[in-house]
Amino acid sequence: MDVIREIHDYNTGRDPERLLLKFTKMRSSAFIFLRGTAHLFHERLRRGQLKPSPPAWCCGDMHLENFGSYRGANGLAYFDINDFDEAALAPASADPLRMLTSLVLAADDLGLDPAGLPELCRATLDAYADALATGKAYWLERQTAEGPVRRLLDQVGMREQGQLLARRCVGSGKRMRLLVDGRHALAASGAQADGVRAFMARFAAAHHGGDFYEVLDVVRRIAGTGSLGLERYAILVRGDGRPGGAHLLDLKTAQASTLAPAGGCRQPRYGDEAERLIALQQRMQAVSMGFLHAVSWNGKPFVLRALQPSEDRVDLAALTQRGGPGLRHCLLTMGRLMAWAQLRSAGRQGSATADELVDFGRRGQAPGKWRDRLVHAALDTAVQVREDAAVFNQAFDDGAFSAIAHD
Repeated sequence: MDVIREIHDYNTGRDPERLLLKFTKMRSSAFIFLRGTAHLFHERLRRGQLKPSPPAWCCGDMHLENFGSYRGANGLAYFDINDFDEAALAPASADPLRMLTSLVLAADDLGLDPAGLPELCRATLDAYADALATGKAYWLERQTAEGPVRRLLDQVGMREQGQLLARRCVGSGKRMRLLVDGRHALAASGAQADGVRAFMARFAAAHHGGDFYEVLDVVRRIAGTGSLGLERYAILVRGDGRPGGAHLLDLKTAQASTLAPAGGCRQPRYGDEAERLIALQQRMQAVSMGFLHAVSWNGKPFVLRALQPSEDRVDLAALTQRGGPGLRHCLLTMGRLMAWAQLRSAGRQGSATADELVDFGRRGQAPGKWRDRLVHAALDTAVQVREDAAVFNQAFDDGAFSAIAHD
């Protein structure tokens, strides 16, 4: 595989300024390289690295930082998988394989002992498989979570909207503006801002939103890794008009899943990629965020939703530094969340039934069965990702990606 050509082709046409940010992030570690190259990971799966397992609805971009907290439609704070850009029907083991690979690659960033990684991977996988074997999908909110996840949910649940606005905005009232800091946001051009304002006016009229969706400011949003460079905006809208009542929205391009063609499963048809993304997010999460819409703008699919702060995640590095069971507790929780999402969506449009997933979970318990094989596959896959990252790093250092970003 020509790694440089694959990365170049996949990222063609993106916003140059944010694309350079993406490439710079990818250069910093193999773990972040993995996050920015789901298309490479899935292409290697297509070439036979993934062993057969029942078809299930998969997130498609499973990794340590794809879990976070958000407010659901009922106003409660939940901890769950939180990014479904790559979601598709695929072998059930696709998500845990990517998750375990991310754990191995993040070991350096987290300061983990490499000797303990196989056991930590197996414990995470056991949590996933054992949760499948129960056949019951649960969820995590403040009353059912424990440890670091509970502390995060307490923080998010008690946070007022005004506190988020104070972190991301300057000014007040109708003079409030989004902070352009180069970390969360970059300035939007006049044409971009005018286009978003016109789109939101049409959206408000169609949804009887009145003054709630009056746009106060628009910026280009910086968030994630894989999607950096796609057309994406943070939008400050008037809200209910009270002090602290403004709202932050996220408008993001929806692209085709790179897992879908790699998984070997026949995919259902959706109106467009935004409809696919939202349908699968609502299917796999216990409760989805309260503001979630598939929309079309300039003939392209977008997802419009409440802005989800990137900091609403568990700080795994801090848990590692403090020692104790915190990191392990979080990994086991993440393993169970993967299983619950697949059980919740079982038997839908070609996915295996809950009984088939239960049997799959149980069959992996004996030594030498699929749990052991999947851990070994994750360790091998991590070696391949490191090799790909080294090729990318050399090209980046030689200036190849700086030139691409400014094409």
